[in-house]
Amino acid sequence: MLDAAPGQVQAGDEETFLLRKSSQALGRVAQGGGGVTVPGGVSGEAGRGAWGHGDIFRASLRGSAGRNAGPGEPFPAEPGGGGGRGLSAASRRPGPLPRRHGRARRAAAHPQAPLEENGAGGRAAGLGGELDARPAPVFGNQLIPSSMPLKKATVFLNPAACKGKARNLFEKNAAPILHLSGLDVTVVKTDYEGQAKKLLELMENTDLIIIAGGDGTVQEAAFSKIPIGFIPLGKTCTLSHTLYPESMNQVQHITNATLAILKGETVPLDVLQIKGEKEQPVFAVTGLRWGSYRDAGAKASKYWYLGPLKTKAAHFFSTLKEWPQKRQADLMYLGPTERPPEEPEEKPSRPPLYVRLYRRLRLYWSPPRKEIPQEAAPEDWEELKLSTIEFSIATQNRQLDLTRTEDFMDICIEADTVSKGQFMNRGSQKMRDPHTCPEGSQCIQASRCILQLPEGAEGSFGIDNEEYEAMPVEVKLLPRKLRFFCDPRMREQMLRAAVQ
Repeated sequence: MLDAAPGQVQAGDEETFLLRKSSQALGRVAQGGGGVTVPGGVSGEAGRGAWGHGDIFRASLRGSAGRNAGPGEPFPAEPGGGGGRGLSAASRRPGPLPRRHGRARRAAAHPQAPLEENGAGGRAAGLGGELDARPAPVFGNQLIPSSMPLKKATVFLNPAACKGKARNLFEKNAAPILHLSGLDVTVVKTDYEGQAKKLLELMENTDLIIIAGGDGTVQEAAFSKIPIGFIPLGKTCTLSHTLYPESMNQVQHITNATLAILKGETVPLDVLQIKGEKEQPVFAVTGLRWGSYRDAGAKASKYWYLGPLKTKAAHFFSTLKEWPQKRQADLMYLGPTERPPEEPEEKPSRPPLYVRLYRRLRLYWSPPRKEIPQEAAPEDWEELKLSTIEFSIATQNRQLDLTRTEDFMDICIEADTVSKGQFMNRGSQKMRDPHTCPEGSQCIQASRCILQLPEGAEGSFGIDNEEYEAMPVEVKLLPRKLRFFCDPRMREQMLRAAVQ
């Protein structure tokens, strides 16, 4: 609680005042609360030895005309400038803050009240529940030394995700936390499919990538060597169930994901490389589907006027066109491979100059070694003819086991002898969990497979919930290819489950 009266902040207590204000503000932003009210005018120069996140607020106290915020005035949503030696423009500008809710709106009429009574540590009213934002002040209280460069984060935002609501969700719930975390944030809004992939190929000098969207946006970053953060904003966000705790509140889910990125815990994820006859390879983080359930589910949105019955209707009308629905193909696959030891994250230090010179001279004067040709061991391919209602390949990313000793992908071949009623019921289940493998299906563990389709094969592929033309493909597992930020609680849960 602050003892200073409005407009009478002591010069010596100024730093403590600003640090408290920044931590309280960050906690309120993560709670879905509103703007921050200043009890009195504050002025002063920033940058005495070390930079705290309170200095970001000091910069935001100055408007375009250089005036200080008066008593009871909120912080500007987008300050015109001022303050911030050593801080980039992206980190000086915290962006628009969410609207006030509940007690925060009433507190604006009483700026003299203590912060604890102004709703800074209370409920997120109107959001349908309480949000756990207790870790947020920890980031607000951290200091940034003036000699340390800021970490650069590039956000790829897909504004079209979640039926066009993704931009609003990001700017209200995730952007304020990122801007107040001390990161140099650059937001790139994608305009067309594949743009994020092209930009990633040209990108340099960034410390982390943040994907704000759905499964389709994640797919475009599936070859990056830079750690990736995922903010679930799309209609389908399969990875969010693996990386973050379940939450029925969308605002809480977004803020939890953003805070998890700031904590820095990562987990390795597998990637599928899917290569056709002519096309460039496509990478998938979740998996591939081909069959009747996928085709019928893709048409469910056409029956929107039926409300909750649209999924049943899509599968019912699918049975009227053709029954039984079968997919014929040939499959060749290799079994699981042993997992190599994990490489250390820290690179060994470079040896001294005299050691490097000695090694080069020894290599130069020593006689060339005779290479003994080694015969490659023949690959043990297994062949299988398929007759199935749906064929799917899935990674282990949905149920991560960080201690497993083998690398493989799960292949599910579902039986083609199902009734129309079973088809409709399972279709509804697959809308919730697309890679469910029902009883009576054939399950195969493989590290590599080749799927040969007959000419004129029906249907389309669903790769990470994105539609592609069905064609003969080779699917190869790339184990532990990506590193994604995750909630520390989820990582502990994975390790605990592996021990048990």
